[in-house]
Formats: sequence, C-alpha cells, structure tokens
Amino acid sequence: MEKNDHWSEEANCRTADPEDLFGPSSDQKRAKSVCNDCVARIDCLAEALDNRIEFGVWGGMTERERRALLRRRPHVVSWRHVLKKAGPVLAAAHEDELRVTRVRA
Repeated sequence: MEKNDHWSEEANCRTADPEDLFGPSSDQKRAKSVCNDCVARIDCLAEALDNRIEFGVWGGMTERERRALLRRRPHVVSWRHVLKKAGPVLAAAHEDELRVTRVRA
C-alpha cells in the first residue's frame, strides 16, 4: 500500500483555523464537517490512528471516536492498509452519516 506523505497539502483543512480542529471536544462534531469530501481523509485518519494522535479532529473522526475504534481493534498494525481496503465501504458509510445529519438538522 503506497503511503502518501504529502496528503496534508491536499487536505481541506490546510487553510482551516487550527482552533476549529483542535478545540474542545464539545466543538469537534461541528469541526468534522471540514473533512466532508476531502481527498486526504483516509490518509489523515490513518496518520492519526497509526500514530495514536490523541487530540483534534483527524480524517473526520473526533478523538473520542478514534479512541473507541482503537479499543475495538487493538491488533491493527497498519490503519492505512485497513482504511484503503475499506475505502468503498467507508464512502458509503460517510454518505449515510451525511444523510442522517441532514435529516436531524
């Protein structure tokens, strides 16, 4: 699996205010919208999971969501591999999440 070390140059958040992405956990659900339709989303999330980054929104997941995922799958060695393999499934899940969010709003 090829690693994209320059994913952050393509990310939607490259021009975002860091305070929005690394603010209090109560604001992180709103901050996740920056990740919608981001071409770097999988690489970003893999970076956070593989390196156990504890703070902020990465790849559309809050710190709480990432911790829960890491607890459920403690033996994953390369999240990049898992996420790339699950790409189409993740895309479909993301679309479902967007529909639910629109219905609630």
